[in-house]
Amino acid sequence: MPSTPAPRYTLPAIALHWLLALGLIGLLAFGWYMVGLPFSPAKLKYYNWHKWAGVTILLLSVLRLLWRLTHRPPALPTAMAAAMPRWQHVAHHGVHHLLYVLFFAVPLIGWAYSSAAGFPIVWFGAWQLPDFVAASPELAEAIKPWHMISAYTLATLIALHIAAALKHQLIDRDGLLRRMLPGKAR
Repeated sequence: MPSTPAPRYTLPAIALHWLLALGLIGLLAFGWYMVGLPFSPAKLKYYNWHKWAGVTILLLSVLRLLWRLTHRPPALPTAMAAAMPRWQHVAHHGVHHLLYVLFFAVPLIGWAYSSAAGFPIVWFGAWQLPDFVAASPELAEAIKPWHMISAYTLATLIALHIAAALKHQLIDRDGLLRRMLPGKAR
């Protein structure tokens, strides 16, 4: 355990992290569930809910990126950074950068697929969003697998991120996880 607590993230950064974490995990699980359902009115309703949630995730991602660009995250404590092998530093930065890319890519690809398939997104049933691309069955078929591939890649990176956080908490016991936990610093 470090003798002094590691510098923490700001409250908005913590809130956006956990909102996105819960939203993404829920949306990934829900998307995986709904694609296996037989065609029905319920499945169509679930697809709309999935699209609403995806747009919400996209907006939260914009907020998170703007916050991140205007509020530098706390540096790793010097002793912790020195103890980490180079590959962990590379993985740390690489996974975070890819997560940010996929926060945007997955919903935008989904939006493009929905537009190409001719199914507009009406956010919460009230605001119709503009089509991202023109309707085209051929384009929809070309885009469809990319939404799935990017979503599975995002799920894999989320699992790696969780595994790394648990490693720091349970094996290294270096207090790194406390930097992102809600509540007061201990």
